[in-house]
Amino acid sequence: MDRDAAWKLVTENVEAAGLRRHMLAVEAAVRHYATKLGGDPEEWGLAGLLHDWDWEIHPELHRHPKEGIPRLRELGAPESVLHAILAHNPQGTGVAAVHPLDFALLACDEVTGLVIAAALVRPSKDVRDVEIKSIKKRWKERAFAAGVDREEVEQATADFSRVCFAGGLDLWEHVGNVLAAMQGAAAALDLDGRLAS
Repeated sequence: MDRDAAWKLVTENVEAAGLRRHMLAVEAAVRHYATKLGGDPEEWGLAGLLHDWDWEIHPELHRHPKEGIPRLRELGAPESVLHAILAHNPQGTGVAAVHPLDFALLACDEVTGLVIAAALVRPSKDVRDVEIKSIKKRWKERAFAAGVDREEVEQATADFSRVCFAGGLDLWEHVGNVLAAMQGAAAALDLDGRLAS
């Protein structure tokens, strides 16, 4: 399965623009970490892009993403990608994170919501105008990016740091890395100012 096939699957099964944006954001973030951790950016990108492809089909946590995996396997997605996707909902699938890709996907999943929210509240609606300090400032405001579970972000980042960075990646460095990755994908995310008009 290549990226074009993955995107076709997404566009055929995900109608919500916000969910597509989220998946593209996670793709950008895990690709960024693949380059830092010696992973294959194409493989890691597939995991990020496809991790929620079945959410509109199986919007229950006990079904997502487990029931979407057979289709991905049929389309030739690598087993490493399937494992990472299953591990991003361990409560629903019973699959724990084991590999660096698994931890990267978990760490990047929720945090992209903070960055997207920070971009959308700016008058410019441009993620390239977002600074880490503005996200940090609003971290404790529960109404800001209300759907983002802060405790989950902290735990996923701590686990990612411990497993992949010997404890050397702190929360705000991680948020900064995700922000930088998303800034590099601003046009794909429609967060390049076009929503301001």
